[in-house]
Amino acid sequence: MKLQDFIAAMERIAPPELAMEFDNIGLLIGTDRPEIKKVLVALDCTVDTAREAAAWGADLLLTHHPLFFQGVKRILPDDPTTAGAYILLRNGIAHYAAHTNLDAAPGGVNDCLAAVLGIQDVVPLPPDDLGRIGLRGADTPASLGAYSAFVAEKLGTAVRVCGDLSAPVSRVAMIGGGGGGDFPAAHAAGADTYITGEMKHHQALEARCLGLNVIEAGHYETERVVLLPLIYRLQELTNDVQYKLTLSEAPCLGRI
Repeated sequence: MKLQDFIAAMERIAPPELAMEFDNIGLLIGTDRPEIKKVLVALDCTVDTAREAAAWGADLLLTHHPLFFQGVKRILPDDPTTAGAYILLRNGIAHYAAHTNLDAAPGGVNDCLAAVLGIQDVVPLPPDDLGRIGLRGADTPASLGAYSAFVAEKLGTAVRVCGDLSAPVSRVAMIGGGGGGDFPAAHAAGADTYITGEMKHHQALEARCLGLNVIEAGHYETERVVLLPLIYRLQELTNDVQYKLTLSEAPCLGRI
């Protein structure tokens, strides 16, 4: 498959126009390889994932988080911000990122998160439609304490909770990853519980003051749910490409 055909397939899944203004998405490192035959899929371009891509013979590394959020003046093998990119460049491997556009897209990060957690009647979360909101599934626990344990089990992680553990959970909003600052949108949309990957202490206190329960479940854990579904969707569109989910990636901040 030609690189431009792969990009077209990705843009069908995660249209670029859904990305937020600050984002840096799309093809971030090009390649002169005539064909894209092997694609490694990960959340991040790290030294480990870049080395894995090179060892596997990947033509492209597809990640959720992009490189180069800020201006880069040099690319060095011993600079943590560019070491992964250096490996890709040395090996002629392309890098493509789908970030907030994949968060917002139908079937993207937040739809996948809602599906894993059994949320029903899911709709986009106003005002920017990045997150999702819906009703707690009837077969899931009804109290905040028990529901938090359910979330931890489904995502395979430990969670942090802010709120009365006996409080009822009914209408649930979520933004995978770093959605701590978006709790006002969840409250405004009528959620009683908000799930995200990261939230600062003062944000959790403000949410509790509003009567909004918070479940912080980890940036990595709330976003990795999209990777396998993304591979399955790409396989349907690009059946001549081999995809592999990274084996070298782990949470940046582990929970025990």
